[in-house]
Amino acid sequence: MPRVLHISATNPEPERIAEAAAVLTAGGLVAFPTETVYGLGARGLRSADVLRIFEAKGRPHGHPLILHVENEAMAKGHASVWSETAATLARAFWPGPLTLVVERAAHVPLEVTGGLGTVGLRAPRHPVAMALIRAVGEPLAAPSANAHTHVSPTTAAHVVRSLGDRVDLVIDAGPCAHGIESTVIDVARELPRVLRAGATSLDALRHVVPGVSYGAMTVSGDGARASPGLASKHYAPHTRVTVGPREAGFIECIRVVAGPSARIGVIAWSDEAKRAVDAALKAKALTLATFARLPNTAEGYGPEIFAALHDADDAKLDVLIVEDVPSDPAWWAIQDRLRRAAET
Repeated sequence: MPRVLHISATNPEPERIAEAAAVLTAGGLVAFPTETVYGLGARGLRSADVLRIFEAKGRPHGHPLILHVENEAMAKGHASVWSETAATLARAFWPGPLTLVVERAAHVPLEVTGGLGTVGLRAPRHPVAMALIRAVGEPLAAPSANAHTHVSPTTAAHVVRSLGDRVDLVIDAGPCAHGIESTVIDVARELPRVLRAGATSLDALRHVVPGVSYGAMTVSGDGARASPGLASKHYAPHTRVTVGPREAGFIECIRVVAGPSARIGVIAWSDEAKRAVDAALKAKALTLATFARLPNTAEGYGPEIFAALHDADDAKLDVLIVEDVPSDPAWWAIQDRLRRAAET
C-alpha cells in the first residue's frame, strides 16, 4: 500500500508539502486533493514522469491530461496562444473548477496532450493543491487518481483502494468539496465550446462569455480526444449501474431489475422516492443490501455521488439502481456522470 501523508486542508503544513514536493521532483507520483476530486500528480513537463501516470491508471495514451498551474501567469507560459477569451475566463473563474483548452506551447510534452496541438490548463482552488504546485515550481499533470474509467476518488481512501502501491504517496486532506470534476472548455476555437460538463455551470460561463456552446460529447475507442472524460463508459463502479425513473415508477423499476435473489443497492434523492422505498422496506415488500439517501439539491448531491458508487463496490452488489436526476442545468454534470457510469 502507498504511504499516506495527512495534511491540513485549510492550512497545509509547509514541511509536509515539502515532503510531497520532494517525491514529485524525484520523478514520483503523488495523489493530492483538489476542490473537485483527488488527482494523480506528476511533473507535467517531464515526459518520463507523465508516462508513469498512464501506466499507473492503465490509461490509453491518446487521452490527454490536464496541467494544473498556480495562476494565469504560469498558464500563459505553456500556451502558444492566450486569447482574450482565455484571459476573461481565467480571471473570472480561477482559481476554481474550470479547465481551459488552448493551443499548446512547443515545450509541452505530447504525452500530456494525447498527441494533439492543444493542452488543458487549470488553476485549482484547494489550498493543498496550490501549495504543492508552488513548492514544485512547475505545472502538475493530474488526471483523477483512480484506475482508468472507474469511479473518481473524493477521499484518500478511494485512491488507496483503486491504485494501491502504483502511487508513491497519497496526501490525505479529507473529502473534496465539489465531488465532480472541472468543466472543460475549448477556447482554442473562435466560438468557445464546453467539452465536458463539470463543477462550473454553463449559465455561469455564458454570463461571462455569451455564446458558449455545449452538447454532451462521447468519443468511442481509445483514439485521441481534446478532453478527458469523453469515453462512453466512464466514472463507473465495478457494480452494474441502472438509472431508474424519477419519483413515480422508481419502486416498480427496482422490483423489475432486482429479480428474486440479487444483491441490490439503491440511490434515491427525491423525497417521494425515499418515502416509497422506506415504505416498501417497512412492509417487507422489498429487500435491499444498501440504500443511500442523497441530498435533493445538485449542490448537495454532487459531493456524495462518487462516494456512494464506491460504497456499492464495497458492498459487493449485483446491481445498483440510481434514481434519475433532474434535467435542469444545475444537474448537468451529475446527469453526465450517471449516464456514463450506467453505459454497458
